Amino acid sequence: MKKSNGGIVGAVRQIAEPLAEELGYFLWDVEYVKEGADMYLRITIDSEEGITIDDCERMHRAIDPLLDEADPIDDAYHLEISSPGIERDLKNDFHINACEGWNVEVRLYAPVDGSKSHMGELVGLDDDGNIVIEQPEGRRTFPRASVASLKTHYDFDDSEV
Repeated sequence: MKKSNGGIVGAVRQIAEPLAEELGYFLWDVEYVKEGADMYLRITIDSEEGITIDDCERMHRAIDPLLDEADPIDDAYHLEISSPGIERDLKNDFHINACEGWNVEVRLYAPVDGSKSHMGELVGLDDDGNIVIEQPEGRRTFPRASVASLKTHYDFDDSEV
């Protein structure tokens, strides 16, 4: 069965989401991407307690036979299961809502106040779907269409070792 990348991602999401929940995780993301000559199916899971390598292995072992049976991808690919990590891309409303209160970097297509990069605490989305952050000088709102990327930011210099 031939599918576009969106169709593949959707088909895999339908398999992965209930499985992840059954195993005590929630599905963070599914990507099907080409890197070099190889295709990668990346399934990213998370939980309130975080994700360990054992969690990734558990999900891998559980989903591998389901993917083989459903056969949503015609071509050869590498299956990777991972956690979103401490610094994560926030791609959709679910991601943004899950990371409210976290420090983020908003990267813009065009400079605002002389900069394409703005840091602050993620307040969330306003009623119009714009991204709102809190900065020392006050709240800033960025229209979704002006945002090239939104990513959580962890200041490793401030962390205790």
